[in-house]
Amino acid sequence: MTGNISLAQGREYLAIPGPSVMPDAVLRAMHRAAPNIYAGELVEMMPGLMADLRRVVRTEHHTAIYICNGHGAWEAALSNVIAPGEVVLVPASGRFSHGWAEMAEGLGAECQIIDFGKSAPWDLGRIAEALKADTAHRIKAVLAVHVDTSSSIRNDIAGLRAVLDEVGHPALLMADCIASLGCDVFEMDGWGVDVTVTASQKGLMVPPGLGFVFFSERAAEKRASMPRVSRYWDWVPRANPAEFYQHFGGTAPTHHLYGLRTALDMIHAEGIEQVWARHAVLARAVWAACTVWAEGGDLVMNVADPAYRSHAVTALRLDSGKGAALREWTEANLGLTLGIGLGMAAPGEPGYGKFFRLGHMGHLNGQMVMGLLGGIEAGLQALDVPRGAGALEAAAQVLAGG
Repeated sequence: MTGNISLAQGREYLAIPGPSVMPDAVLRAMHRAAPNIYAGELVEMMPGLMADLRRVVRTEHHTAIYICNGHGAWEAALSNVIAPGEVVLVPASGRFSHGWAEMAEGLGAECQIIDFGKSAPWDLGRIAEALKADTAHRIKAVLAVHVDTSSSIRNDIAGLRAVLDEVGHPALLMADCIASLGCDVFEMDGWGVDVTVTASQKGLMVPPGLGFVFFSERAAEKRASMPRVSRYWDWVPRANPAEFYQHFGGTAPTHHLYGLRTALDMIHAEGIEQVWARHAVLARAVWAACTVWAEGGDLVMNVADPAYRSHAVTALRLDSGKGAALREWTEANLGLTLGIGLGMAAPGEPGYGKFFRLGHMGHLNGQMVMGLLGGIEAGLQALDVPRGAGALEAAAQVLAGG
């Protein structure tokens, strides 16, 4: 009888790795009439908003906001510091590393890619060798993805800065924190990052539409030497506006700013260290369940070493090829949407249906994670997927112990 009854009514759960679950408080803040964009509340709240953004990124440097997604933020960052013909080094550990490289190539840069595959973190020794070989210092920047959302690998940004310093290479260190900001520990100034790129729709808990670029004095000096930067992407007026509209190159993203103000209030009320700690515990609960399921021989976590796993997203595969079927079942029967396996295999390739991802980022608590894992357990059972027993108990044990 239960097989014929839909259990998908009620509030749906979007457990994809961005856009993340939007807090009701953020949505309420955005549900308002359009404000005056020339004077009053919106204009007056910008200095505090910018300061609180810097607190999340752990920087005292410059901030520029763009009306765009993460891809736009990639282009904004590159446009200010990389001229056509210049070289960038890209250590790649997933699809989004290659995506940023493609963006650089589109702007006329030459990309040197060191591909570490889709399941392994950077080998800092190989990166050091590439930098040492660049005796003419043709490499002007290293494009470093902190967490690649496709593979769920978390890379060592601080270690990469140490490599640059040890070999004495002057390249800018540019970090993509689109998936990691507000989820994994990130210290822009403490780690010596020159340019940080992120977006609103993941750990910052705001709908897609805002991109952010934070840049150091070294990056500002490189910008000053550029032969040209388009008026829209130029970060100088955005970071140091003479008038309010220059923050955005035109009309402000009014409702997103109200949502962002509320999201930042939530983050700072909890405390960024507590936010990081919460994500770490919730991620361990997810991994504990997945480890037990993997005992059945079908489910595999993409990143074997927990030290290199993101606290925001987990990439998985079912070797039986039922990854896509699992996503379809949980959404149709439970109202639970899991993430597609992005970048692990191309559509049409034999392995495409194996992969899926779990987003555990942003506005998330323990009971939500247990609901996510319980939904997956039901789907695995419905699809007769071999799995180990006791996955939910393992996750509960992590949560019970904190």
